[in-house]
Amino acid sequence: MIEWDIKKLRILRTLAEQGTVTATAEALHMTPSAVSQQLTNLARMLGVPLLEAQGRRVRLTDAAHLVLRHAEAVFAQLERADAELTGYLAGEAGEVRIGAFSTAVPVLVVPAVAALRRSHPGVEVRVRETEAAESYELLSAGVVDLALSLAAHAPTARDPRFTRRTLLEDPLDVALPPGHPLAGAAELRLADLSGDPWIYGGSGPWSEITRNACEAAGFVPEQAHSASGWTAILAMVEAGMGVALVPRMVASRAAGVAVRVLSHDRPTRHVVAALRRGSESAPAVAHALAALRTVADERA
Repeated sequence: MIEWDIKKLRILRTLAEQGTVTATAEALHMTPSAVSQQLTNLARMLGVPLLEAQGRRVRLTDAAHLVLRHAEAVFAQLERADAELTGYLAGEAGEVRIGAFSTAVPVLVVPAVAALRRSHPGVEVRVRETEAAESYELLSAGVVDLALSLAAHAPTARDPRFTRRTLLEDPLDVALPPGHPLAGAAELRLADLSGDPWIYGGSGPWSEITRNACEAAGFVPEQAHSASGWTAILAMVEAGMGVALVPRMVASRAAGVAVRVLSHDRPTRHVVAALRRGSESAPAVAHALAALRTVADERA
């Protein structure tokens, strides 16, 4: 019977995620030679080649992909076992680590932590502000237990490593300078702002969201200024330098600008929480997820 080594299987999975031995070594705090040695030993134990040379890189063989398909089920079952054991030993106590994008921290995470302190004082929460790509690397590596991101940047529902839960549909509003001619209009469409200068990031998800929403409304926005932080964007809007799309999560805290709900276009983004498959029954994780859902429902 084949002997399976969980530690070596985790190294193989990390290589599949990271793409190179060097990146795998960095992610696991190992040396590249140690990673190569462990994978060589795993291939010998399983009796199949797992890697093949591709120029200066390596690629996983079909046998390696077959091994990983079965390994994901093993990892999920181990997460369930760990969750049940944690619940048995700790009851209502435990720790949960949350990685979340910047906008979600004050609007969703902080109120959820405050609610948990009241309802489950034995649950300790550690929060880490992250970018979407980083949060899922941390989730996969076991550094965080819950990752909050926009649905467009989350793993697909078919990813065997994670379970996704939709938390919130966040509409996009438009921020106008206080003296803008349309600041007091009875109704407002995105197309009404086609001739205005726009403020949004030069690259990244929010740049895509703004351009896609405007193009769906029939025009290409003229980017007058570029900024990635909401403080900078709203300051420029307040100074009359342009208009900007802002998520409702941000608009509710905006001051000094005229925030208008779009009457027809109604662009939205979706906020999701992801966790390692099988870990959802861990008491601390389940309580944190429930608290996040409650906060999200109150904002709906």
